[in-house]
Amino acid sequence: MDARIDQVVTSGEVTVDDTAHEMETNTWIIGDEREVIVIDPGHDAQTVLDVVDEREVIAVICTHAHSDHVAAAMKTAERDEAPIALHPRDLPLWRETLDDEPDIEVADGGIFEVADVRLEVIYSPGHTPGSVCLYCEELGVVFSGDTLLASGPAPYCGAFPDFPGQLTAIGEYLLTLPPDTRVLPGHGEETTVEAAEKRFDGWVTAGPAAADTT
Repeated sequence: MDARIDQVVTSGEVTVDDTAHEMETNTWIIGDEREVIVIDPGHDAQTVLDVVDEREVIAVICTHAHSDHVAAAMKTAERDEAPIALHPRDLPLWRETLDDEPDIEVADGGIFEVADVRLEVIYSPGHTPGSVCLYCEELGVVFSGDTLLASGPAPYCGAFPDFPGQLTAIGEYLLTLPPDTRVLPGHGEETTVEAAEKRFDGWVTAGPAAADTT
């Protein structure tokens, strides 16, 4: 198998309700020596493209439309005229950051192919109405966006728009993956499905007050 995964971390400022938050965001690049898909391009297109190097970007997929994940989407896609994919329920959020529209509407069960692997779309609303994860069975990884971090369900600047919905998405769609699946999140360190499963009941009991403040 030729496909590999590269991680890029970019940082930038996000303003919510007139309060500025500095955020570091994980961008994941999956592909081989010829072509890649960029997942959540984050804040800085040039930093991402430096890692992509001469490989062709065949798609940019956004797990959701918060600005810390999509701010660099258009510039990342522009070099190779790559399409940008987003769930349609996150279009209102997208339009708060970017003027141009995404090219592809993702849906649960949709498939993206790159190199010799496939990415399956898992619709996982809660963090945002259109949040998705991307599961690659061949590499044993799931790109979880902000649905699930190593620390638990991710809020946005300290708030949860739908904490019960986010827990449901984690329990029903992520914790049913093989236990050794690596969880590659939108922020922070990676975890595994098995580790998340062991902590899940604690997140349910503690509620949003005990969750990470990403």
